[in-house]
Amino acid sequence: MKKILLSSIIVIIAITFIGRLSYLQLFSFSPNQILEDPAIQTVYDYPERGYIYDRNGKLLVGNQPAYDVMVIPRETKTLDTLEFCELLKINKEDFLKNIKKARRYSTRLPSVLVPQLSKEDYARLQEKMRKYNGFYIQKRSLRDYMTTSAANVLGYISEVNEVDLRNNPYYRAGELKGRTGIEKQYEELLRGRKGVKYLQKDRFNRDIGPYKNGKLDTLPKIGNELHITIDKELQEYGERLMRGKRGGIVALDPTSGEILTMISGPTYDPSLLVGRERSKNYSKLHYDSISKPTWDRSILAQPSPGSPFKTLNALAALQEGVIDTETTFRCYNGFYVGNNKRGCHCGGGVRDLNSGIFNSCNAYFAGTFRKIYSKYKTTDEGMDAWEKHMKSFGLGNYLGTDLPTGAPGRIPDKAYYDKAYGDNRWASSFIISNAIGQGEVAATPIQLANMTSAIANRGFYYTPHIIKQIGGQNSIDSKYTERKYTTIDKEHFEPVIEAMANVYKYGTAKWLKVPGIEIAGKTGTVENFTRIDGERVQLTDHSIFVAFAPVKNPKIALAVYIEHGYYGGRYAGHIASLLVEKYLKGEITRKDLEKKMLEKTLEQEYAKPLSGEPFKINEYVW
Repeated sequence: MKKILLSSIIVIIAITFIGRLSYLQLFSFSPNQILEDPAIQTVYDYPERGYIYDRNGKLLVGNQPAYDVMVIPRETKTLDTLEFCELLKINKEDFLKNIKKARRYSTRLPSVLVPQLSKEDYARLQEKMRKYNGFYIQKRSLRDYMTTSAANVLGYISEVNEVDLRNNPYYRAGELKGRTGIEKQYEELLRGRKGVKYLQKDRFNRDIGPYKNGKLDTLPKIGNELHITIDKELQEYGERLMRGKRGGIVALDPTSGEILTMISGPTYDPSLLVGRERSKNYSKLHYDSISKPTWDRSILAQPSPGSPFKTLNALAALQEGVIDTETTFRCYNGFYVGNNKRGCHCGGGVRDLNSGIFNSCNAYFAGTFRKIYSKYKTTDEGMDAWEKHMKSFGLGNYLGTDLPTGAPGRIPDKAYYDKAYGDNRWASSFIISNAIGQGEVAATPIQLANMTSAIANRGFYYTPHIIKQIGGQNSIDSKYTERKYTTIDKEHFEPVIEAMANVYKYGTAKWLKVPGIEIAGKTGTVENFTRIDGERVQLTDHSIFVAFAPVKNPKIALAVYIEHGYYGGRYAGHIASLLVEKYLKGEITRKDLEKKMLEKTLEQEYAKPLSGEPFKINEYVW
């Protein structure tokens, strides 16, 4: 009986092992098993990255061939290191460092030793590489830019790092990945899918053919082509206008929320971050802490919005019923907060809504702002109402764009001021600067452009976005096609829009008219302070301008922010009017203004804070 039991146990165990081995051989397959098999070599076939086109089908980013020198550490043999380094045009220290890094990654799997050889270097090396065991050349594609503009929009790609390898099993050492802009946001669509071949090796490590006759091999799949909303010509023109200037410009199509142009100045040629010089060029750009060319001011800069913000205070006051179009306030070349006088440049006199906007009267909007709060029993209630109106225009929070970065701006709430002053220990007079777009409010250029779109649309906007088509199909997320409504009723927009049109006819932008185009806009001049040797010093004001056109059927809404650009109707206003004309007409009629903006720079202004010489200009806000 014992013999039968023992024999049965042995038979059962044997059957179990045989069954399991059969299953593993016939039915179970894991790529990791092959990768770990020393008798099988894995060779990846990398697809072309997807092309990127502008809104009109013009190619922005294509591909160019490049070649990586690869190493499989366990297959290398003794070699003349100095000769090999000379052949590859690298020094011995870098060679040894990269070999060590490759061994740490895997002795069996290939790693990049020297990335991104040119076609010329490849032609020179391909025959000579055969004498170096364990090394070979692998073809891949690098980005090829058809424009020198839009670096902040398009982004760049670079090799994956150890964090990427740990977090995403798709990537292998030496592969490329989108780091910023479109390249990062739509990485999975653009990268395609790499193909793979498994080669069987004999005991002498020689190739003897495809593993399992190539049944497990896969073909590469090219990345999706993307059509983005940017207008190539408008982007390039805007960047030319921004040379020698710092700031951000965003233009939107108010009928769709599509981003027509997104400019950050200063910028750089995106081709600088391609090829073997990429790392050196990136370090130079990234560590330029003065001009910050890699910092996207169009979506990250958060200045005070200045006088364009007055339009929202006017709309909020109309909605709250505390003013109408005939309500007036007297301007005494400024207004008083207690015994302190705040200045104004409108010329003084009695102002109503229309003249208050087109002359940008600080006193009118200080009075309007106070009325919103005086409607309510407590300051907290007034603050809640005001905050709700402002945030309904997309201010004070992330807009939800399909951009990989951004800043929220700031619309302060009662908790913000309770922390600063104490609960029930502040009133509207404490925060009166918010009436004219100063104080604690802050907005990015893209938020200001979106705010302007909402006004142009008479009370709604579409979430700004950069993607237009994927793979030739209109497969845009529905969140970018849904209207976002403000808290302001439609009828209140017309008098404000009329006043913004009068900014060009009679007001602070009357010298910026564009022949044949009716534009609604608002100038803004924002105070600019810094500290030099511990002393608070006022620098040249920032210049801000918002506009949309045509007034009756808007096709473009934009915001222009120029650091140290003087008053709003100067640099920002001039550039805004040129961009509107360029987009709507396709050409510029005011050649003298264009020439001036193309040639004029503000480098002398940007040098002043570094000089340590305090200086002061007017202390008022337009």
